[in-house]
Amino acid sequence: MKYLIFILIFFYPLNIFASSKLLIKNKLEKTDNLSFKFIQKIGKKTEQGECIITYPKKIFCKYDDIYDKILVSNGRSLVINSKKIKNYLRYQLKDTPLNLILDKQFLLKKLDQVEIIGENDDTFSFEIIHNNNLLNIFFDKQNYEIKGWTTTDIYQNRVETKLFNIEINMMIDEKTFRIQNYIN
Repeated sequence: MKYLIFILIFFYPLNIFASSKLLIKNKLEKTDNLSFKFIQKIGKKTEQGECIITYPKKIFCKYDDIYDKILVSNGRSLVINSKKIKNYLRYQLKDTPLNLILDKQFLLKKLDQVEIIGENDDTFSFEIIHNNNLLNIFFDKQNYEIKGWTTTDIYQNRVETKLFNIEINMMIDEKTFRIQNYIN
C-alpha cells in the first residue's frame, strides 16, 4: 500500500504535465487564426486594442488611442504607423520577437522540447530562449488557448501582452495584411 501511495504521489504531477502539454499542443495545432482584444504593458506605459493573427506570421493590430496606431505584418516585414510619427516604422519580422510568436510550427516544436510547464491559478506557461530572445507564452487553463506572452522589444523593454475575447478560426480577408494599405 505504501508503494502505491508513493507511486501516485510521484507520478500524478508528471501525468498532469503531460496531459496539459498535449492539450495545449492540440489546441494550437487546430488554430489557423485568432482574433482578440489585448492589453499591453511596456514599462509603465499601457496600450490596448484589437488584433488578428493568421498563421504563419501575419498580424494586424489596431490600437485604441488618439493616434490611430496600426501594427501589421505580411509574414516578412512589420510596419508600425500612426498619426504620432511622421513616417512609418518598418522592420524585418525576423528581427522581432513577434517572428517567434507568429510561427505556429516553431511554437509546436518548442512545446515538444519543453520539460517544465509553469502553472498558476489561471494559466499554464512555458519559456523559450531563442537567439538571445526570451519569450514566455501563457495558455488558459480552462480551454488551452493562447492567453498572452512576455517578450523584450528591440529597445530592450519588457513587453507584457494579455489577450481576451479570443475567437479562433474565423473567416479573415487576406487583404488585411497588405502593408501597402497602411503606409502613408
